[in-house]
Amino acid sequence: MTQKKLHPSVLQFKEFVKNNPHIIKEVRSGKATWQELYEDWYLLGEEDTRWQTMGTEKEQESKTDQESKNDWLSNIMGMVKKMDPNQMQGHINNLSQALGAIQGVISQFQGGNVNSVSGPLKPQEGPKHPFAFRKD
Repeated sequence: MTQKKLHPSVLQFKEFVKNNPHIIKEVRSGKATWQELYEDWYLLGEEDTRWQTMGTEKEQESKTDQESKNDWLSNIMGMVKKMDPNQMQGHINNLSQALGAIQGVISQFQGGNVNSVSGPLKPQEGPKHPFAFRKD
């Protein structure tokens, strides 16, 4: 097999890529193709700002992601601090009663079918209130 000689501009691009390894990561991550990068390099040149910002975009994205996670966490912590424990206890009790009522309705609908089924398929009765909370 004979190896075709590459165009001088392609050889220059290959040298440029060797000097800027973050371009390889850009292609491997699927953000760009070699053809697109070659065309941009050919049209814009090596001094274009795109080549300097290409490696730092990922770092900026990770910093932005970290900041948004910190904001989310601080918002949650702020809401927890503002909660009234007695009010939360009341909401939890109401929710527990609502779930108990829903379970009662479901068991009434299943009541006719459960009597005709025997053996291990019969559902087990659970506690009347699935969320038992005690005051400290």
